[in-house]
Amino acid sequence: MPELTDQQPSEGKGALTAGCLLLLVLVADVAAGSLVLIVLAARGPSRMNAGSGPAPAGAPPADWTPALCFGASALAVCVTGVMLLRLGHRYIGAIQLGLCVVMASLALGARR
Repeated sequence: MPELTDQQPSEGKGALTAGCLLLLVLVADVAAGSLVLIVLAARGPSRMNAGSGPAPAGAPPADWTPALCFGASALAVCVTGVMLLRLGHRYIGAIQLGLCVVMASLALGARR
């Protein structure tokens, strides 16, 4: 019985697999990003109505929801990127990790 590591996939088959994997990862990232946008958009009207009453004394409490949403999506993108790197898809994994850095910077700046 031949070893599976001895068999190399053909170039076309590897490109097709990488393309399908990239498409699947992009669809999953768009779905996660849409979920973050829906959560943040659903919070918008409730925050606008909160200011209609008398002004509370002191500083308003910190709003951690945007930071947590961007942080959770950055973590999901990071895990996906690491998994892609472990599977041998270096370029797609590097792009995912680059997106993770962008989303982590958004999470760090979201609390201002």
